[in-house]
Amino acid sequence: MRTGLALTLRATQVAGTTAAVVLPALAVGLLQRVRYGPPAGRRHVNRRLVALLMALGPTFVKAGQVLGTRRDLLPRALCDELSLLQDSVEPLDAAQTAVALAEAYGADVAAVFAELDARPVASGSVASVYRGRLHTGQDVAVKLRRPGIERVMAQDLALMRAGAALMARLPMFRGLPVNEVVANMSGAVLGQLDFEREADNLRRLRKNLSEVPRVWVPKVYPEACRPRCIVMEFIPDLAVNTAESCSAAARKRFAASGMAAMYQMLFVDGFVHCDMHPGNLYFTRAAQVVVLDAGFSVQLTDRLRRLFAEFFMNMAIGRGVYAAEIVIQSAERVAADADLPGFTERMADLVVRSHGQSAQEFSLMAFAMEMFDLMRRFGIHAAPELIFPLLSLLVIEGAIRALDPDMDFQEAAKPQLMRGLFGEGGIHGR
Repeated sequence: MRTGLALTLRATQVAGTTAAVVLPALAVGLLQRVRYGPPAGRRHVNRRLVALLMALGPTFVKAGQVLGTRRDLLPRALCDELSLLQDSVEPLDAAQTAVALAEAYGADVAAVFAELDARPVASGSVASVYRGRLHTGQDVAVKLRRPGIERVMAQDLALMRAGAALMARLPMFRGLPVNEVVANMSGAVLGQLDFEREADNLRRLRKNLSEVPRVWVPKVYPEACRPRCIVMEFIPDLAVNTAESCSAAARKRFAASGMAAMYQMLFVDGFVHCDMHPGNLYFTRAAQVVVLDAGFSVQLTDRLRRLFAEFFMNMAIGRGVYAAEIVIQSAERVAADADLPGFTERMADLVVRSHGQSAQEFSLMAFAMEMFDLMRRFGIHAAPELIFPLLSLLVIEGAIRALDPDMDFQEAAKPQLMRGLFGEGGIHGR
């Protein structure tokens, strides 16, 4: 009964906040549409929708971040605005930290840690991170889950699923996988609460990426971990601007290692870190690439991993019809009235045009955006397991371009593509 009442109160709060933001946004958007044209009206509404998600709290922010990757379904302009969402939450204070530690360790805090600084070194909506030291002498980073965050997220996601069920019945959403998209989004958000799985993900990434030179994934200390806390190697002096003060040669090494790590995940291992934004990707003065926070990771099936590799290979050599056929094969759903020959023709043209570009001219982002526009127009809905890794590749493109403007993304992929398709790591070697 108390759970039902809490959900009702939260639903009332969400509905009130939504109405207070959306109704004025639509009115102003209509005025801007009349005065400045349709793009201006849409831009205003999209920005107010992003402001609404931030006002509704961390669950809605994370949901918006995940939904912003679905460029095969949502308008590009809305996805661009959703990509700007920031997970900005006040760090836990001393009292909240004490509660979180008690929930994670009970009376065993002193038995696990020789030292633990109560001031967070980083903070997000799900957890705060602290610096500590184990009794064995290792300096560690302690990722501690916020008290009560599970209840808040469970309530909010229940409301989102109910809203999706209603939307799916509306004529304008027929033919779109509304329930499936929201269910997948819910799984991605809730997955970031599963610290035992995240610790396992870090161990897997550390093992898989040990094959890539100059890539560092922190070691996890399982004996110190708990279901509400991950304890891992502390990596000192991490800063998002380290690369800016390094030599051009070092920056090129950063770029090469970063892309090698990404391609190793995509084409060889099939286990992909899907959140490689600058807050999870760092560079050290020793020319190492540091990968953090594996809570949002996806395991591709062998079939999808191979299809992804084959698509990238055909894209790289300009075989457009084959690339289009792979997009169709890998789709989660194809609309009953989809014009597959029309899609194949336009997709093949996109591949051929891109193949003719130089390394400096070619943009993964521009290619993917045009491909997603085609998929949306022709009713081809991609499997989420492929969308998330692809968007991770697009996220890292900007960072790599800043490090090495001459990076040839297609040429750099060939070693891992060959391994993934034909070598020890590929399906024939398993």
